[in-house]
Amino acid sequence: MQQDTIPGESRPNAGTHFTVTAAAGVPAEMPPSPGAVRRGSWRLALLLAAVGALTGAALLSLAIGAKSIPLESVLQAFFAYADTADHAIILENRLPRTLLGIIAGMALGAAGALIQAITRNPLADPGVLGVNAGATFAIVIAVGVFGVSTMSGYVWFALGGAVLAAAAVYFIGSAGRNIVNPVRITLAGVALGAVLTGISSGLTLINPRAFDQLRSWSIGSLDSRSMDGVLVAAPFIGAGLLIAVVTTRGLNAVSLGDELATALGANSNRTRILGLVAITLLSGAATAAAGPIGFIGLMIPHVARWLIGPDQRWIMAYTLVLSPLLLLVADVLGRVVVPGELQVGIVTSFIGAPVLVALARRRKASAL
Repeated sequence: MQQDTIPGESRPNAGTHFTVTAAAGVPAEMPPSPGAVRRGSWRLALLLAAVGALTGAALLSLAIGAKSIPLESVLQAFFAYADTADHAIILENRLPRTLLGIIAGMALGAAGALIQAITRNPLADPGVLGVNAGATFAIVIAVGVFGVSTMSGYVWFALGGAVLAAAAVYFIGSAGRNIVNPVRITLAGVALGAVLTGISSGLTLINPRAFDQLRSWSIGSLDSRSMDGVLVAAPFIGAGLLIAVVTTRGLNAVSLGDELATALGANSNRTRILGLVAITLLSGAATAAAGPIGFIGLMIPHVARWLIGPDQRWIMAYTLVLSPLLLLVADVLGRVVVPGELQVGIVTSFIGAPVLVALARRRKASAL
């Protein structure tokens, strides 16, 4: 079959090489070269090493706390359970916290990777589009006005706030037309997020009951003592992750620019809309379960891009492993660095700030 090569297919930030079959007019990938096969094997090996590190962090999260428990007892709690105090602590208190850290980390990281790819803005994260601010504002209303105090109540208000914020940002960003402008979406998200954050802070300060109830959550915390948060948030995060993974192939075309993506047969607007749906589900559910934790979605996609290059499929795979790894490590550090406990949102800020400064100084890592 005759094939025409698209000009610019070897563009450095394209991530993949495309050709168009003349008869079908649809994009198809060229056969991988030996060098590409070696790079794929290296990337897979590094990803498996990251999965091993995540497993180790999960075990530490189960073992370290107000009372340190040997790793042997941690494993026995799962494979040879006995009715002891240590096993009860592991399964009833620390397991929900660890699982919450894993799913919230995956959600925040995936949302950040999607936002950076859709807006082609290396400084974007779930807070930039105002989705986190919308979810936070809705929860403040739920607590202060309706007296909601359960996680199952939080998550529905958070999703509603996230949907409304995302819809408002999309409407403003598209200006009522069928054309989505990434720059306009970013500016609309920043403006709406600032307004909603200010109103939320004001409402919390004038309502002492709401302020007391939201004091720990508003900083970002994984201190969950039941499986309610995990069970409520997991279906929404799972749906968001599924959409995010399906969308990654289209994001590679979006990274080429709208004109070239259209020439390749990709639908940039459809990819962006699916991405916004995924971001809404991921950010809304993660914010409801763990609070507005920053830096994860901003930092981890940078690290993944630095490690394995611009291919969005690999960036998403690495982000889904490295994000919960960072969140669990930050949570464990928060339990041991000070007497009592330091909230995970504060620890991620301490870790994220210097790492982002270092990444910003690397042109290769910060460019999209």
